[in-house]
Amino acid sequence: MSDVLFEVKNKVLNITLNRPDKLNPIGDSVTPFVVERLQEAVTDPEVGAIVVTGAGRAFCAGGDVSGMSDQYESRSFDQSVQKLRDDQELPRLLHSIPKVTIAAVNGFAMGAGLGIATSCDLRLASASAKFGTAYANVGFGGDFGTTWQLTRLLGEAKAKELFFLPDVIDAQEALRIGLANRVMSAENFMDDIQEVAERIANGPLVSYRWMKENINQSSMVDFETMLDKESVTHTLCGATEDHHEGVTAFMEKRQPSFKGR
Repeated sequence: MSDVLFEVKNKVLNITLNRPDKLNPIGDSVTPFVVERLQEAVTDPEVGAIVVTGAGRAFCAGGDVSGMSDQYESRSFDQSVQKLRDDQELPRLLHSIPKVTIAAVNGFAMGAGLGIATSCDLRLASASAKFGTAYANVGFGGDFGTTWQLTRLLGEAKAKELFFLPDVIDAQEALRIGLANRVMSAENFMDDIQEVAERIANGPLVSYRWMKENINQSSMVDFETMLDKESVTHTLCGATEDHHEGVTAFMEKRQPSFKGR
């Protein structure tokens, strides 16, 4: 049985981490395959949105703790650094890919699993979801983009609190502090996620692409630079079939039928 599953349904690529007995840890049987599929999704016309979730009672519990010490003992320092850099292509792609990524957090999202969730554009949490950094518990410093993402999402003070005092927080607390976008009923959770994802996947994909890129850049450039970038991207969107369809549908008082181009 594969440790990661892929399914495209109604233009939604569903990626399911599939080692429920181990709470879906990342590793060499998962990460390179997800990276490869995300790279393919960039130009795949059948993929309009991407959902990442986990099988069983966890989203992703991070790395496999049972093998951590052996990994570092079997590699040199430089080899370990390079291995992590390679693995971190996963959160980089989730954050930067020109399609909307959704973390369907069905259970525990810990350590690198939290990094995967925070690197997605949206975090939709089941009422049974749990979040935590967990790094201090095993003497690590944070990976998979967690230090950057949590600081950006929550602010420096709250990010430091979650790292230094690695308490597990529930879905409602994650919603309150801005870590989760929405909390949804655990009953029919994935059906509800699919509905949201299909809405995005069948929307104005060119617009979403530029919205995502602009928002990602917005905290790293000044206002004048962002205004100039918006002048370009807004005009690019105005030249699309979807913009024409959106205006026509508005005038005709009907729902638009976007084609993603």
